[in-house]
Amino acid sequence: MTLLADQIQRYSRQIILKDIGGIGQSKLLDSTVFILGAGGLGSPAALYLAASGVGRLIIADNDLVELSNLQRQILHTTSAVGEAKVESAKKNLNALNPDVEIITISQRVTENSVDSLIDKADLVLDGSDNFATRYLLNDACLKQKKLLVSAAVLGFEGQIATFAHGIDPKAPCYRCLFPNPPQSAPTCSTAGVLGAAVGTVGSLQAAEAIKLLLGIGQNLIGSMLLINTFDNIYHNINIAKLPDCPTCGSQRQLI
Repeated sequence: MTLLADQIQRYSRQIILKDIGGIGQSKLLDSTVFILGAGGLGSPAALYLAASGVGRLIIADNDLVELSNLQRQILHTTSAVGEAKVESAKKNLNALNPDVEIITISQRVTENSVDSLIDKADLVLDGSDNFATRYLLNDACLKQKKLLVSAAVLGFEGQIATFAHGIDPKAPCYRCLFPNPPQSAPTCSTAGVLGAAVGTVGSLQAAEAIKLLLGIGQNLIGSMLLINTFDNIYHNINIAKLPDCPTCGSQRQLI
């Protein structure tokens, strides 16, 4: 893809990075990322991916913008309260960068729809807020051999990891990390969350996605970055592949 004059100007600060350059920028413009969730994580991730020139974003979310979202879901504004999140997202992302094609999915992602929704994506970004959906994306990414960048935030703390279990048979999957969902888990609505913490992790998801799309830098495949914004402590831990994992192990039931 040949960059146009206005694209060279728009992405100039990115193009001069030796690890990206014009070739990398063209590759981003030709890439497609599926984002599940236009909320706390999906907001900063989508904004930075759109600003960086990822050519196509497929955003799925079936919720409406609520006033309580605005403390952390920076893709939306007060005037969008009551509006579908994906429509609010599309409007603001198009205003930021009309180069980017925004495809909206205003429905809940289910077992019946997930395969077709991620089919055209080069990479999947999970900004969901529940284990059932995370397992669903994990399984679908294995079947379709898609890279999956998953994250979660609660309170002042967050985590981010990349799963390549459909591409690298030695790589762990999300269920290797969490074989079973917890019996009871606090949520942002019950335990609270710092908006800036969500923004930090969502921005890291965008950075990870860009590196993976371009094949540059150190990625988080096989590891998880733990972020504690309260104490400013960051840990990177290895994730072991479970030999008997029902999703990616030798006895997997998925396929």
